[in-house]
Amino acid sequence: MTEAGSGEEEAGESRRAPHQRRVLETACGGSAGGRARLSGPMLVRRALLLPVGLLLVSRVVAQSSSNSSPAPVKLSGYIQGRETYQKDVGLTASINRARLAVSGSVIGGISWRIQGEFRTGSVGTGRASVALQDAYVRWARKELGVQLGQFKTPFTREFITSLSLVETADRSTVVDSLAPKRDIGIMADYALAARTTISAGVFNGEGQNITANTDSSALGVARVTFRLVPSLLLGVNAARFVADSTRYGVDANVESEWIILRGEYIGQHRDGLGTGDDKGWYALAAAQPRPWLQPVLKYEWFDRKGVAPNGALKNRAWTGGLNLFPWGKATRFTLEYVMRTVGEPGVQRSMALAQAQVVF
Repeated sequence: MTEAGSGEEEAGESRRAPHQRRVLETACGGSAGGRARLSGPMLVRRALLLPVGLLLVSRVVAQSSSNSSPAPVKLSGYIQGRETYQKDVGLTASINRARLAVSGSVIGGISWRIQGEFRTGSVGTGRASVALQDAYVRWARKELGVQLGQFKTPFTREFITSLSLVETADRSTVVDSLAPKRDIGIMADYALAARTTISAGVFNGEGQNITANTDSSALGVARVTFRLVPSLLLGVNAARFVADSTRYGVDANVESEWIILRGEYIGQHRDGLGTGDDKGWYALAAAQPRPWLQPVLKYEWFDRKGVAPNGALKNRAWTGGLNLFPWGKATRFTLEYVMRTVGEPGVQRSMALAQAQVVF
């Protein structure tokens, strides 16, 4: 109510006839007799009702403010410092990842996330830079969610999982080579009875941080997961670059308190080529004999037959390592040795690696 409206009400009150004011005072209990009567049982009842009314009002106000106020902004990220040794190369130090993310939510089931990566000269273009990783808005209602912006396409379990949570220091070669990775588009996901999740999206197909769809075609990506028992998760992936190729894959994951088993098979069929599909797979086993100790063993195989039918790009690798968590999961030290063979019959390219990671 405005101040002018309040003044008009006061003027109207003063203009009332004396008998009207007496009637009002009597109705409101404003007379001396009314005040005297309030000193009895009625006063006791009103005194008891007052704190109850205040408590109800405070709860309503608190609930209203909590429903209308957005959740606080959350800051998160992780840093990976790495040292590697290779024959004929020697020691090399690098910042493998340095990522910072902010996220939050607003009313109506809407949330958002922005993540950037601070790249050193050893990553990507060879020059230090800052790159946008994620920038999306998400709406969720019960089992249904819709996401719009730039984010990871739903293809392969190992790619969808943050690298800070992958048991090895790097993802498998087949995942790095064939997963569509991040793109700009829209995706919907739906959960069925807590056992099955369906995700499907349409993207530009041009990759990360490229806003123009230069060839006017699209990329469709879908993933379905099935949790048969609490410790076993199966996944199926499919992606279609409308212009030229189809990618496909399956994965299986077993996780318990003591052991982890993972495996994926991924392929790519190129339209119009009779050289065969690019394809590969990996298998990983990890144990957790102590909360601070996790030994890991991994084998991977990848062949780009569509590009090099003679096996010149065939890639096989064994990885053995230890993950150490001296102060909980937020801090991780990784020690690995990778024995890699490239080509046919093959050239050995082995590497020793030490990495420190902090997640916040």
